[in-house]
Formats: sequence, structure tokens, C-alpha cells
Amino acid sequence: MNVSRHATRRRFARAQGLSLIELLVALAIGAALIYGATKVYVDSRGMYEVNETAARLQETARYALSVLEPDIRMSNYWGLVKGAGAIGGQTPPPAGTPTKCGATFASDLMNNIEGTDGAYTFACAAFGNGAVETADTLTIRRAAVTPASGPATGRLRICSTRLSGELVSDTSTCTPPPGAGQINDLIVNGYYVSRDSEHAVGLPALRRHQLIAGPDLEDVEIIPGVEDMQIQFGVDPSGLNGTARRYVDPDELQAGEQVVSVRIWLLVRAETPEVGFTDDKVYEYGGRDEDNGITADLNDASTKTAAYKPEDGFRRLLVSRTIQIRNALGT
Repeated sequence: MNVSRHATRRRFARAQGLSLIELLVALAIGAALIYGATKVYVDSRGMYEVNETAARLQETARYALSVLEPDIRMSNYWGLVKGAGAIGGQTPPPAGTPTKCGATFASDLMNNIEGTDGAYTFACAAFGNGAVETADTLTIRRAAVTPASGPATGRLRICSTRLSGELVSDTSTCTPPPGAGQINDLIVNGYYVSRDSEHAVGLPALRRHQLIAGPDLEDVEIIPGVEDMQIQFGVDPSGLNGTARRYVDPDELQAGEQVVSVRIWLLVRAETPEVGFTDDKVYEYGGRDEDNGITADLNDASTKTAAYKPEDGFRRLLVSRTIQIRNALGT
């Protein structure tokens, strides 16, 4: 009987559950593991979102430059003729030339590349709530690289030979002899930065007023997310060797100076703010310099030369590129 009682007590002892202390320790370990796993997930998710935003900013900048660069590079290309000075029909312009962005916006071929410094001066309205006040604008005029096709009317075109050219709206009036001439569409693009995009109010965008069939002008969005554009012209004072001796803001360009290159800065902004992030970086680029003060508002026209310190939750990327003009020496 004693043996039986001892065996029963041993079985009872083995059947007992965890003590309170053991249970609390187990719960603490479990909670620590859950916290660790959750923290790893949250940190990984946050890092993924940061990397995703950075990738989007890079892609926005890359695409914007891919549109601007070839347009700038081919500025002052006029088909077979060298220089806009040999092209007739500019004054007065052909019948039907659109003038809503300015009387000479589509026909001032002598100014094949021009810009404004911290001001929107196109006669036509900017998209949405207007242009970013202190962003620069850039206008390019040139002939299309590929010879034109299609109807003789409905577009402004350049008819050219090796000796001369003509700006026309009806190519039947200037068809050159076979093999002696070429017809190209006229390309005119006026780039600017708008306060709003077609996707959202308050999301800035790179846009352009472009010459299209009609002939007419159309305001087209290039890509949203471009918050500012600054440009400087590389000039050859002599106009003889095609080498930039200095870079100047658009309003500092002197008469007779030949623009041979363009230096461009784009400040790209994320579409949405990031929780817990503040962009307190001071951006100095183009004509913006901290010596001229610091601003948090790109729409304050009085601070167009001040450095930019946004102090908000949007991530940004600043990119720049210097683009050589292939046909810079033709006038």
C-alpha cells in the first residue's frame, strides 16, 4: 500500500502544470519575440517605402531630362540651311500662325533658344492655378529631325535648301526641286513648371506649350513631380568657336552672345509627404544661393535668387545636366 501511495504522489507531481513564475517568463519571452518580429517588419516596410520613393524620384528626373535633352541639343537645326537668318517668311509670319502664347512665339526663329529667369512670361495662361512663380522657363525653336510627310497644309513647316529656307503653312508654295531641298515640321516648345498637375492639385509638374497641327498650340504635361527648373546659358561671346566661356542666367544674356550650351537643374518632389520625415536641407542650385537668403516658398517672387529650404515631409531629388547645342554656331 505504501508503494502504491508513493507512486501516486510521483504521478501527481508529474501531472502538475507551469508555475506562475514560469508562465510569466514564457509570456515575456513570447512578447519579446512578437515585438522583435513586428519591429523587423515595420522597419523593413519603412525602408521599402523610402527606397520606392527614391526610385520614383530618379525615374521622374530621368524621364524629364530624356525629353528636354534632345530638344535642347537640336536647337537651331533648320533642315538643310544653316542658321535661321537665311529663312524667310518670319515677318510677317504665315497666315494662321497661332499667337495665343505671344505674337512671335511660333515664328521668332532667330531666337532659337531663350528663357526667363524666375518668371512666367508666356502670353497664354499656365495650367491649373498657374506657374511656379520663381521657376525659370525655356523656349526651343527648331526644325524636326525627320523630314515631314502628310498634307501640304495644317502645320507650320520649314522648306530648305543648302542656300536658303522659308517658313510656310502651305508647302505647295515652296516645293523645292527634286533632290535639292527638304521639308521639315517646325518644332516650338515652351517649357515651364506648373503648381498643379493633371493628377492632383498642389502636385507640381513639368509642362510645355507646344506647336501642333492646325496650326495651334497645346499645353501638355511632361511629367508630374517636378517642383522647380533653373537654367543657365553657356555663352561664347565671340560666336566663333562654340566653346562656353561662362554661364549666365537668362536675364543676363547680352546681345550678340552665342548660346552654345544649356545647364539645367530640376528639383523633383515626391507625390505625397512621408510620416516622420522632414526635409530641412538647404538647396542651392542655378541662380539660387544661400547668400541671397533662404525661402520655404517657391511662389514668392521676391525670393527667386534665395536658396530653398522646404521644411516639409516631402522627399526630394536635385539633378543637373549640361547639354551642348550641336548647331550653336549657325545664325
